[in-house]
Amino acid sequence: MSVLTETSLRAELRNKKISQYFVDPDVKITPSARQYLKEREIQLIIRDEKPSKYEEESAPRQKDKEVITPKYYAVMGGYFSDKPEYMTQLYGNKLVFKDHPHIALRGKLDSLQSKIMEVQLSASKQKSMGLVKDLEDVLILCRNIMRAEVLDEPLADIQVLDLGEKELREMSHNPQKYFNTKHILPSWEMGELAVLLNSIRSLIREVEIAAIKAFKTEDGVSRVDIIKALNRLSSCVYIMMLRQLTGYYKEER
Repeated sequence: MSVLTETSLRAELRNKKISQYFVDPDVKITPSARQYLKEREIQLIIRDEKPSKYEEESAPRQKDKEVITPKYYAVMGGYFSDKPEYMTQLYGNKLVFKDHPHIALRGKLDSLQSKIMEVQLSASKQKSMGLVKDLEDVLILCRNIMRAEVLDEPLADIQVLDLGEKELREMSHNPQKYFNTKHILPSWEMGELAVLLNSIRSLIREVEIAAIKAFKTEDGVSRVDIIKALNRLSSCVYIMMLRQLTGYYKEER
């Protein structure tokens, strides 16, 4: 339930002349907010409620004043006709401060996508188009994760590099079996593209931590699908590092 407070009203209605103020029926209105509207002779109208005979008769006399229907409401309470610069949309017309955990997660996902494209560019300059293609798969999954979070919808089953969730986990945990090599100890000696892939992998870990902060609840996390996808995404990039170091992408040229 949202709360309409005197503070939010003062911020929204400063220097504005209005005759009516509309709110949804599930909004809790503080006594001070009601008093503030009354003092400014602003009619409070609850949406979906029929106006009284007095309200219908008095409305025409107030045509010289603007009527405001709030466009946004803040999750922490308050309504706004214009979005403040220090706030942004969480879902639909719900506003939060820009340091909200969900917004921080979106920023991390945005940075991750930027980094993937940077590495694609470097790989293309070295004519490693197989790597560019695999990175495109990773980029698409990142965008799907972003979409699922922003639209608050379930994330589709994980499929990247033509590998499913179980295959990604199995291959990343058993490099000796699938790549005939030991686990990687990152070093500059791996070469430019492997180092760049490692930077993507470590950035995914940062995104995963941001996701935990955003979805943490008293009982665990609310979006296990997104947390799992990020975990498998780091496994995917680790597999790409193994491919890079064992000559897979050279063979693909």
